[in-house]
Amino acid sequence: MITQTTPILLLALLAVTFLQSGYDKIKDWKGNVEWLKGHFAETILGKQVPIALFIILILEIFSGVFCVAGIIELFTTSDTMVGYYGAVLSCITLIFLLFGQRIAKDYDGARTIVIYFVPAIFAVFLLS
Repeated sequence: MITQTTPILLLALLAVTFLQSGYDKIKDWKGNVEWLKGHFAETILGKQVPIALFIILILEIFSGVFCVAGIIELFTTSDTMVGYYGAVLSCITLIFLLFGQRIAKDYDGARTIVIYFVPAIFAVFLLS
C-alpha cells in the first residue's frame, strides 16, 4: 500500500479538481456560458461556447470519475489500469482547457492550467 501513496494522492487531486469543476458547471450553467461568451467573444470559439462547455463538462466528469475509480482499484487490487486512464483523460482535458485559454489569449489562465498538468502527467508516468 505504501508504494501506492503517491498515485493515490495524485488521483485524489485530479478527482477533486475535475469533479468540483464539473459540479460548478452544472450548478451554474447559465452563468458559466455567459461569462465564457465574453471571454471568447473575439475568438473562433465565440459562437461555440455552449457546445465547447458541454464537451469540457463531459471530459471533466469522466476524468474525475475515472480517477476516483482508480483510487478504489488501487486500494482493492493494486492494479493501475483505471487510474492510468483517469490520469490520461485528465491530461487530455487539461490540454483542451489550455487550448481555450491560449485562443482567448488568457496567458495567466493558461499558466494556471500548466500547474495542474504537471501532477497529471506525473500520475500518468507513475501509473503506466
